Amino acid sequence: MENLKVGSDALFILLGAIMVLAMHAGFAFLELGTVRKKNQVNALVKILSDFAISTLAYFFIGYSIAYGVNFFVGADVLAQKNGYELVKFFFLLTFAAAIPAIVSGGIAERAKFNPQMAATFILVGFVYPFFEGIAWNHRFGFQDWLHASFGAEFHDFAGSVVVHAVGGWIGLAAVLLLGARRGRYGKEGQISGHPPSNIPFLALGAWILTVGWFGFNVMSAQTIDNISGLVAVNSLMAMVGGTLVALWMGKNDPGFVHNGPLAGLVAICAGSDLMHPLGALVVGGVAGGLFVFMFTLTQNRWKIDDVLGVWPLHGLCGAWGGIAAGIFGIKALGGAGGVSFMSQLIGTLLGVGIAFGGGFLVYGAIKAMVGIRLDAEEEFNGADLSIHNITATPERESGW
Repeated sequence: MENLKVGSDALFILLGAIMVLAMHAGFAFLELGTVRKKNQVNALVKILSDFAISTLAYFFIGYSIAYGVNFFVGADVLAQKNGYELVKFFFLLTFAAAIPAIVSGGIAERAKFNPQMAATFILVGFVYPFFEGIAWNHRFGFQDWLHASFGAEFHDFAGSVVVHAVGGWIGLAAVLLLGARRGRYGKEGQISGHPPSNIPFLALGAWILTVGWFGFNVMSAQTIDNISGLVAVNSLMAMVGGTLVALWMGKNDPGFVHNGPLAGLVAICAGSDLMHPLGALVVGGVAGGLFVFMFTLTQNRWKIDDVLGVWPLHGLCGAWGGIAAGIFGIKALGGAGGVSFMSQLIGTLLGVGIAFGGGFLVYGAIKAMVGIRLDAEEEFNGADLSIHNITATPERESGW
């Protein structure tokens, strides 16, 4: 029976890793459908290349920083317990690789390719696992201090803060250092609209992410005996809440409608194992409204050219999710208890601070050394031709 349990755990977390790996196709198509046609190939190549770079950074450096584990032993040792430790790494890698995938959407259409690859390696190798180790592996005594001070540790079951808020706030730092796309904002206050290039691809990306998210959240239990249907249904309710509020506040705009479920799912990650489904519905609904309101504000009023809205979607909705776990997770509101609002607030603020500060340092240093932005002609021609020498739908030569 013990062998069956260990094998089942390995299969369980492997299926989760595969589902979250599939989510990276969602990131790719969400970005492809949102950017202009001359930048679609770049969106696809960035996500896949970032994942490959992330794998190396996390395998050789990041996983050891977060968990104190490395794999420099014989294959016979690695194969023990059905290779569970290896597939656990694979699962957590797919989370780590979400950081550059999130950032990619914010800096789309005007970022250099190779400097972004370098940033990915540093972020996934050092910045992300630093906070991951604090939140999920009791590094540096932070969790113990919160427990002693407020009666509970910082709780982030599936990464509202560890993954999404961190990715979103790193993305904000990168976007601010990069600047707006040329022609986006005029000197006299006018705004040039850049509507999504392909709504069906945008919707496909959102659907792939939404389906994969149930592996992202449910399989965060990491062993089959800890699986909870509550996590699945809370994820469902938050997704629905985010969708409906974004539909209403976004006035039927398909871009908002398809980002609404993602906002809800970002926010529910932290407390999905604690909340009542009705609390999850509220948390998701607030996130959907937060995304629509803040995306519009950042783009139109503050003139922050965050192409996919990764800061409102992941940065702000992720932070809301971390704090919401300390509200809707308490027993008075139908939750399971065992959380502290102050621990959630402080843990969330720490994650935001590390992410924004780390992102600013990494992208600021790379900007100073080699630059992070395409020149005016390259941006005008589009990243597809400037970087990859081909467009998404190249026309055949007349002589073919």
